Amino acid sequence: MEFIRGFEGGKVTKRDIARAFGVKGPDKVHLKKALRELSEDGILSKDTSHALRPADRLPGVQVVEFAGLTKQGEVLVKPVNFEGGGEVPIIFLKEKKRGRGKGGPALGRGDRALVRLTHIKDEPPTYKAMVLKVLKPGPSAVMGIFHGNENGGRIHPVDKKNRDEYWVDRDDTAGAKEGELVLADPVNSRRQMGPKRARVKERLDDISSAKAISMIAIHAHDIPYEFPDDVIKEAEAAKPVDLKGRTDLRDIPLITIDPADARDHDDAIWAEADPDPENKGGWHTIVAIADVAHYVKPESKLDREALKRGNSCYFPDRVVPMLPEALSADLCSLMPGVERACMAVHMWFDSKGRKIRHKFVRGLMKSAANVSYTEAQAAIDGTPSDLTGPLLEPVLKPLWGAFKSIMEARAKREPLDLDLPERRVEINEDGHVTGITLRDRFDAHRVVEEFMISANVCAAEEMEKHHLPTMYRIHEEPPMEKLESLRDFLATMDLNLAKGAVMMPRLFNGILHKVKDTPQEHLINDVVLRSQTQAYYGPDNMGHFGLALPRYAHFTSPIRRYADLIVHRGLIRALKLGKDGMTDLEVEELAAIGEQISNTERRAMAAERDSTDRYLANYLSDQVGKEFVGRITGVTRFGLFVSLEPSGGDGLIPISEIGADYYELDEAHHRLVGERFGEVFRLGDRVEVRLEEANKFTGGLKLSLVGEGNLPDFVEKGGKRAPKLAKRHDRPRGAKGGKPKGKGRGGSKPGKPGTSRRTR
Repeated sequence: MEFIRGFEGGKVTKRDIARAFGVKGPDKVHLKKALRELSEDGILSKDTSHALRPADRLPGVQVVEFAGLTKQGEVLVKPVNFEGGGEVPIIFLKEKKRGRGKGGPALGRGDRALVRLTHIKDEPPTYKAMVLKVLKPGPSAVMGIFHGNENGGRIHPVDKKNRDEYWVDRDDTAGAKEGELVLADPVNSRRQMGPKRARVKERLDDISSAKAISMIAIHAHDIPYEFPDDVIKEAEAAKPVDLKGRTDLRDIPLITIDPADARDHDDAIWAEADPDPENKGGWHTIVAIADVAHYVKPESKLDREALKRGNSCYFPDRVVPMLPEALSADLCSLMPGVERACMAVHMWFDSKGRKIRHKFVRGLMKSAANVSYTEAQAAIDGTPSDLTGPLLEPVLKPLWGAFKSIMEARAKREPLDLDLPERRVEINEDGHVTGITLRDRFDAHRVVEEFMISANVCAAEEMEKHHLPTMYRIHEEPPMEKLESLRDFLATMDLNLAKGAVMMPRLFNGILHKVKDTPQEHLINDVVLRSQTQAYYGPDNMGHFGLALPRYAHFTSPIRRYADLIVHRGLIRALKLGKDGMTDLEVEELAAIGEQISNTERRAMAAERDSTDRYLANYLSDQVGKEFVGRITGVTRFGLFVSLEPSGGDGLIPISEIGADYYELDEAHHRLVGERFGEVFRLGDRVEVRLEEANKFTGGLKLSLVGEGNLPDFVEKGGKRAPKLAKRHDRPRGAKGGKPKGKGRGGSKPGKPGTSRRTR
C-alpha cells in the first residue's frame, strides 16, 4: 500500500506492482490473492480502467462540477455525486495548454467536466484536476408518440424513465399525425397545473417503421447522429492522394470481402505461396487498410468529432458513422478499380501458420474487386460467378491456402471457442420487419477474421518494438469470484474446472467440447460467456485472454473505430511514415482516450441491443396470444427471462405469475427453486410460453408459462390460500397433493438451438 500511495502519476496496475516487487511466474497468483483481499477489506479500489488506488482516494478520471473560486481566484471543483466518507476533497482546476497560446476550457456555474486527477496530499485530501472534456448538458428534446390531430395533442415519451406527458398546442404540432414518432422541445410555461408543454420540431415516421425504431435507440442513448456543418465541410474538402512518399501496391490484386450490403470497405487482403525457397510451403500475405490518418489529423474538427463518437453504430436499417460519408463511403472506402491511400502490413507465415516476420508500409492501392462472403464461399465450393471466376485461381485459392495454414497455428494456441447464435433482422423496402433469421456463417468470414487478427498482432508488436505506447485491445482473464461461481455451477453437472491451474482459454474449451451436441451445450456456452470480463481499450497491455494472445491492438477498421485510428498514428510516428503521426499530447492522454472509446463502444452495443429488442417486439406484436418454445436466459429475484425460438426475442415471466409456490433465487446455480414443492427453473431450461404482451415502443415482451402441471390446485402458505397454479410445461411429476418426487425438472429434454461461431 505504501508503494501504491507513492506511485508517480497516481495510477498503478498489477503489472507495475509485479515489476516493482520482482513477482514472477506462479507467484503472480499470490499477488492477485493479496490484492483481492485488500479490496475485500476496503483498503484498495479499482477504477473502470482497472488501475488500482487506495480506497480513500478518488479515481484518476472523474466527472466534476464547478464548486466556486478561492480567494486567489482559482477554480474549485467537486466530484459529481460524491459518496466517499469524510470531508469532500479539495480539487483545484489546472489550466491545460493545447497548442500554442491556447488555454484550457473555463468552467462556470452549472458546468461539468471529465478531468484527470493528480493527488497532492492526504490531509486534507487535495487534488489538482486537468480538464479532458467539458460535458455539455444533455439534450432537452423529448422523443415520443404523438396522439391527437391538427388541433393539438399529447406526446407520450418512449423513454421508460420519463413518465411525464406533454401537451402540444395546435400551432406547435408541425403537422404531426396520430401515432407518429416525433422529436419535441419542452416549452417553459407559467402554468402550475396540468401537463408539461412541448413544441414538435421534427416528425420522424410511423412508429412501426425501422427508421423510427432505430431513432428511438439513437436518441435514448444520446448517440450523435448529425455532423456539424464545419465537420462536413472539412471532410468534403479532402482530396485523393498520389504516389508521393508511398509504396506502390496498385498491381497487387487485393480484394475486399464484405457483407453484400456493405457501404464502406476498409480492409483488403491478398496472399501468395511464398517464393522464398527457405520457406517451403509458407505464405506471403498482405492486409491493406484505409489510410484514415491521412485525412483525419490530430486536433482537427474531424478528429474531435470522431473521438466524441468513438465508433460507428450499426442498426438493421442504417449506420451512424464515426466519419462523414465523404470519407467513410468515398475517399476512405477501398472501392474496386479506384486508387486509394492505405496502411498495409506484409506478413510471412511458415507452413505451420507461424508468423516469421512482418513489415508495415504506407501505400497506394487499387482494389481488384469487392466480393460478398456468399460469393467468395460459393466460388471456393465449386460454383464461381462471373465476378469470382477470374479471381478463383490467382486470388481466392491462395487466400484459403494461407487461411488453412494460419488455422493450424490457431488450433495450437487454442483461443476461447464459444458457439453462440447471431440473429439478423430482415427489413423490406417499406422499412418494416419481415423476419428474424440466424446469420449465415461461412469459412469466408473466418478467412477475413484470421487475417485481421494477425494484422492486429503485428501492430501491437511493432509499437512495442519501437518502445512507443499504443492503444491495446485488452481482455483480462476472468476474475476469481466469477471463476468460483462457475466452478460451483459446473460441479452440479459433473463437470470440473481445474482449480489452482494457470487460467487459460483451453480449460474452458475442454468443458465446451465435452458438452458439444448435448442438451446442455447452449447452457454451458452461455454460463462460460457470463464468466468472462468485458474487453476494453487502454495503454497498459494486459493481454487478450479470449484470443490467447499476449498483445493485441485494433488496426484494421479506422473508418469505424477511433482506437484503430490511434494505432495508425502510432505506427506512422514509430516508422517515420509522415508528419501526421501520434502527437505528444495524444501519448499523454492515451488512458483518458481509452476510457472514452471504451464507454462509447458500450453505448453503441446497448443502443444496437435495444433497437433489436424493439424490432423484435414490433415483429411479434401481431402474435400476442400465440405459444412459443423458449429457453431461460436469465434467472433473477423478480422472474425469468426467456428467449423465444427461433426469433430470439427476450421476454419476462414475472415471479408473481410463475405459480403458487414461493421461489427463492439460487445465484450460484443460476436457478429459482420452489420452497414448498422443490420445482426448479434453471438457466438454459427449455419451456413453453405464451406471448401476453409486446410493447413495440419500449421493446418489452411479457410472457407466461403454459402446459399442464401436477401440483395441487390450492396450497396453504402463511395462513393464506394461494390461487390455482398457472399452466406450465415440463413440471416435475409427483403424487397429487404431495411433494414431487425429486427436485429436478421432468418432461422433454432441451433441444439444441441454432448456433453460430463468433470471435470475441
